[in-house]
Amino acid sequence: MDGQAGVPDPPVAPRAYETVVAWVEERILDGRLHVGDQVPAERELSARLGVSRSVVREAVRSLEAQGVLTPSVGAGRAGGTRVSALPSGALTRLLRLHVALAHFPLDEVVEVRTALERLSARLAATHATAEDLERLRTHLEEMRTATDREGFNDGDTAFHVALARAAGNGLAADTTEAIREALRRPLMELFSRLEEGPYVDLVADLMREHEAIYDAVASGDPAAAEELVEAHVRTAWRRLQGPAATMAP
Repeated sequence: MDGQAGVPDPPVAPRAYETVVAWVEERILDGRLHVGDQVPAERELSARLGVSRSVVREAVRSLEAQGVLTPSVGAGRAGGTRVSALPSGALTRLLRLHVALAHFPLDEVVEVRTALERLSARLAATHATAEDLERLRTHLEEMRTATDREGFNDGDTAFHVALARAAGNGLAADTTEAIREALRRPLMELFSRLEEGPYVDLVADLMREHEAIYDAVASGDPAAAEELVEAHVRTAWRRLQGPAATMAP
């Protein structure tokens, strides 16, 4: 609102380069641009969208940084800027930063994490390979032999990411990894608040729960795996959480 009561401020106009970004995004979403397609040249986009060439360059640099576009070396149709397949790591990084910076209440993040973990555990129990199971056992051992709280937390994170990868669903795995990585610091802060006795007791319980989840996955029991992982996430959160915590920036 401005100085006059009841009179709303005018809407903020998008920055010029956002017009170009929106143009590219719209065509990717509606199928007019596909992976490998060349986007129009800088001069053409400038004329078509009524913006300067420097604005087009700014937009292209932004989309390249996100992994959406990539420059191609060559002349004519062999060169230019093309739509690229967004690497899995880039998606995870963007999701992780969004969760970390959006100040979602931790309870909301844990609810979403619980749903994803149930899906991952259920699918892992039917899709996990021998290599997946070996990876899970490695992370269990990392937790068991950790000499400090950070080491245990790192092993815990790696176990849950490996469980998501074992599910064979790439999108679920990337989303799970992003959320679990975004929770790493808040969980570490909660771990650090525990007195030594309660911490040792909690770690013993968490190890038993992780072992039970592993056994259910290894034995191919989807129902048990998803029930165990939900109980684990919810119980651990109840024991760790402080009063009305919110994601720290």
